[in-house]
Amino acid sequence: MEEYSNLTIKEWAVEDRPREKLLKKGVQSLSDAEIIALLIGSGTKNETAVELSKKVLKSANNNLNELGKLNVPDLTKMKGIGEAKAITILAALELGRRRKISEIITKRKITQSKDIFELFQPIIGDLPHEEFWILLLNRSNNIIDRIKISQGGVSGTVIDVKIILKQAIEKLASSVILCHNHPSGNKNPSNADDSITHKLKSAAELLDIQVLDHIIVANVDYYSYADEGKL
Repeated sequence: MEEYSNLTIKEWAVEDRPREKLLKKGVQSLSDAEIIALLIGSGTKNETAVELSKKVLKSANNNLNELGKLNVPDLTKMKGIGEAKAITILAALELGRRRKISEIITKRKITQSKDIFELFQPIIGDLPHEEFWILLLNRSNNIIDRIKISQGGVSGTVIDVKIILKQAIEKLASSVILCHNHPSGNKNPSNADDSITHKLKSAAELLDIQVLDHIIVANVDYYSYADEGKL
């Protein structure tokens, strides 16, 4: 059994009181560790909440995207992080992800590959497994819908051309954008990626539907078939 007693916020040193700093200088003045400290609320007998939060960040290479890939068991391996604190951290990261998605969805028109990446990165950018999504557009390149087609393992997922075309037809889409992630962080397409892209493009053309792009999301970077002239 762990032997430590939690320190309350009032017991922190002045320099470790992010709540007061937020009130005086605004939330933008807080470091990532200070924000996490506000979420978890207390540290351990030997560490303030800020120090404990720095350890949490260090476990994810001080990268919030990497932190988003952790789960409750990963976080609770650290002394001082119980299930409740782990859930709070993950819930806050998910809320931030959903806010980002909501902001992007309000921009209904797709004009460049970066628009696609910014839409899907919060959804699939830090997943430990592959997911394949499509974006359906009308003739003005306005978004009709975004749909998850399949979910697989670390190195691949099954993609059914018929399901994708069925979705496009039912939504009366004029064009389709394909998107999937590479959990490895390598943005370069595989032979299988090339094959399914051209298979879908050829099949869609028979129905007068364009495949405008295929985006591969690799953490904070991406690959665009359209930008690379591979469509």
